[in-house]
Amino acid sequence: MGSESHLSDLGQSASLMTGTVWDPMNSLLTKVNGTSSAAVAPPTHIISVDVEDYFMVEAFASTVSHGSWESRPSRILANTLCVLDLFDEYNVKGTFFFVGWVAHKFPELVREVHARGHEIACHSYWHRTVYSLTPGQFREDTRMAVQAIEDAAGIRVQGYRAPSWSITKNSIWALDILAEEGFTYDSSIFPIHHDLYGIPGAQRFPYVHHCSNGRALREFPPTTVRMWGQNLPGAGGGYLRICPLSYTEWIFRKFEDSYGQRVVVYFHPWELDPAQPRMRESLKSRLRHYTNLGKMRSRLEHILGRYSFESFSAALTHAPSEHGESEFAPVLTMSPEPTRTT
Repeated sequence: MGSESHLSDLGQSASLMTGTVWDPMNSLLTKVNGTSSAAVAPPTHIISVDVEDYFMVEAFASTVSHGSWESRPSRILANTLCVLDLFDEYNVKGTFFFVGWVAHKFPELVREVHARGHEIACHSYWHRTVYSLTPGQFREDTRMAVQAIEDAAGIRVQGYRAPSWSITKNSIWALDILAEEGFTYDSSIFPIHHDLYGIPGAQRFPYVHHCSNGRALREFPPTTVRMWGQNLPGAGGGYLRICPLSYTEWIFRKFEDSYGQRVVVYFHPWELDPAQPRMRESLKSRLRHYTNLGKMRSRLEHILGRYSFESFSAALTHAPSEHGESEFAPVLTMSPEPTRTT
């Protein structure tokens, strides 16, 4: 897998050298008669927000029960409105992946996000890891979430992101269910090694995943760079918040100058809230959750002011059909595992 990923990177770099440039009108790769062009417009990147409250995160799942959510002081309204105002300030439209419980409890928030011109997508109902569920439980959770979101905003949901990137090799069956439930794209497969998630050999750039049931989904992996024979994450969530800003800037340069691909940025409203209640958790969980909360806003302002962003749905309007073109053609083919029974 490592050698194939390295070859794919070399192939993408070579394509840039032979005349692949970003068209400023639609941010798609466009061939220019096989010759190089000096005028290269950077891609329009993708920005997304996982709309969950501070107490819903996987780091606290062992001590925070779903039954306690109602009694905990919610900060999701103020924090998400802060994100909306920040996006308005920089004239940015993005994708907001709502936890269904949030959409059910605060339908006015879903409507506000939609009214400000952003895409609404699904982030499960109970924010449980996919690999901890059976296929039947996953389907039920997904349907509940979609119902809550669509009831709140009166729109059709087409995108999904798993809690904690939890579609792994052991839960790849979830993509079959998402396709059956009418989703057109997913952004859940992180091609890295991690203690909670990841498929290290998965493709690093957008592609079409062909499900075992004959359906297909467009997959948008979160951002990684290839270095030292492995994929390194960046430009999203804790990686954006904790890693040096110079590292994030390097990733954007790498994607724009070498890969010719969009950076997929993601974050959570609670990451802009340094005053949130502190939970009694392990040192590792506290470090992951609380480090640099006070710096997140300035880092977002930096990239919002420096780069162009759009939603997943806007990116899809630029995409070629799933049967034909190169932007979504697989680089590595990951064989789906057999579908589990309920």
